[in-house]
Amino acid sequence: MTKYIEILSITVTLLLTFILGLVSIQVLGEYGWTVFVLLPLIIGFLPPFITGKVKETSRNNSFKLSFATLGLACFGLLIFALEGLICILMASPILLILTLIGSYTAYNLQGEETINSTNSTIVLLIGAIGFMSFDNLNEPQGLIPVRTKIIVNSNIETVWKNVVTFNKIEDPTDWIFKTGIAYPTDATIDGIGVGAVRYCNFTTGSFVEPITTWQEPNLLQFDVKEQPIPMNELNPFWEVHPPHLDGYFKSYNGQFKLKKIDINKTELEGTTWYQVDITPEKYWKFWSDFIIHRIHERVLNHIKKESEK
Repeated sequence: MTKYIEILSITVTLLLTFILGLVSIQVLGEYGWTVFVLLPLIIGFLPPFITGKVKETSRNNSFKLSFATLGLACFGLLIFALEGLICILMASPILLILTLIGSYTAYNLQGEETINSTNSTIVLLIGAIGFMSFDNLNEPQGLIPVRTKIIVNSNIETVWKNVVTFNKIEDPTDWIFKTGIAYPTDATIDGIGVGAVRYCNFTTGSFVEPITTWQEPNLLQFDVKEQPIPMNELNPFWEVHPPHLDGYFKSYNGQFKLKKIDINKTELEGTTWYQVDITPEKYWKFWSDFIIHRIHERVLNHIKKESEK
């Protein structure tokens, strides 16, 4: 009987989270608090809560039920081609912590007569509506700058030439680019000065960058008119293209700033201004900042290598 209730509790939880996730992502177009906070809390809470109402369950068994449900939910995202492995891994810290909190809460509510299936369902529905409403109203908080700096042992004129365009960069050794994250390969330019169009080519396509400031050899600024998808998602079963690859991360502007230190030493700084439309923003900003820094380092180190030849 207990095993039947456990299976039922996991099944009910998976169905509920699938419906809420589908509404949030496919209908409302939001990757936000509903997906990354409410759903893992429900996954952690419901299985031990439902089971504990039939027969008291241990803390360890509560955790096992919750994390088994989380594992099945993630496996379902992969097998039904709804998500890729890398984004699941990136989200895993917050998913694991909130599932644990939900599970521990359910375990501690065993025997509480005021907490029953009816009022729990009402609370979940009100919570789901609240989270979805908040997601729908929540807007990204302005542009986020990421700056990366390097010292190049070469004169500023040579560094400038390698900033404007650069030849093919060697294959990456950085582990992050082995996961499917897009990385730069080379850069070309059509024209010269303000109004020229620079193309920074990535493994998934090209950033089209109209030049807005051309102060040779000190400052190159550009807008981002077009950009490719940020990554090719990995999935062990199918080729996938989840919605968050289209428009949820957007680069708006960039610049290279050069400062002459002495005749054969130049400070080179690269900056990207971007926006991420996935919440909790602070959590996903950590990942996007980390990746952009790695992209900057790949480009800047290549410029350094070419300039110091």
